[in-house]
Amino acid sequence: MGAKKLIETKGVKSAGGRPYSPALKVGDYLYISGQVPIDAQGKTVGAGDPVAQARQAFENIKELIEIAGGTMDDIVFLLIYVTDMRHYFTFGELRKEYFKPPYPASTAIGVTGLAQEDWCVEIEATAYLGK
Repeated sequence: MGAKKLIETKGVKSAGGRPYSPALKVGDYLYISGQVPIDAQGKTVGAGDPVAQARQAFENIKELIEIAGGTMDDIVFLLIYVTDMRHYFTFGELRKEYFKPPYPASTAIGVTGLAQEDWCVEIEATAYLGK
């Protein structure tokens, strides 16, 4: 499997000392835990605005992948949890801001809730950093 390396930044780290890693680099792969609409100060961004929340989640992902030595182009898979599947279809244009063809493989899952009541999206990512 190879050594695991913790990836976190000042702005994206485990919340409140909870026992998880924001991202782990294992060999040439980077596994990014579900990112939510939390900014570097720990505040929810975009309450009631699914696009603003998804943008913050993507920004958190971008920050983690860049600190690991990659770019958004290295992301090969996204797993998106949304509390209302209608929101998922509003993310198309936003995804084009962060990715270019070929786009990452992706799965969207509708859920009844996330860790905080005012969150409507959480996004996991897997990246391949080998060249």
